[in-house]
Amino acid sequence: MKKTFKLQDEKRHPDRIIEAIKHEIRKYIKRERGKKLPDEAKMFWDFDCKFGENAQSAKSMAFSDIIEALDKVSKAGWSECYIEIISRAEVKPPKGAAPVTEEDDTV
Repeated sequence: MKKTFKLQDEKRHPDRIIEAIKHEIRKYIKRERGKKLPDEAKMFWDFDCKFGENAQSAKSMAFSDIIEALDKVSKAGWSECYIEIISRAEVKPPKGAAPVTEEDDTV
C-alpha cells in the first residue's frame, strides 16, 4: 500500500479522519496476513514501512510506530501524510535460538 492521506477536511472532524486512516491500515495488514505464505511452517509476513509528509521525505520506520506517528502528525497540523506499507515473506528464526551477543563470543 502506497498512499497519501488527507488529514484535513472541512466536513469531518480531524480525530475521525485519523481514526479512519488507522482503521484502513489495520484492515490492510489483516488482509495481507491472511494471504498464503510460500512455506507456512517456516515463514511469516513482515512489513517494510515508510512514513512522511510526502513520498520524497518519507522515512523508514517499524510498523508499530506508524500509529503513534499518525497521532503526532495530527497534533502538528500536517495537511496530508504519506504511508507506504509493503509486505514480504520472511523466514522465522529457529525456536530457542538466542541472538548472538559480543559477550557470547568471548567464551
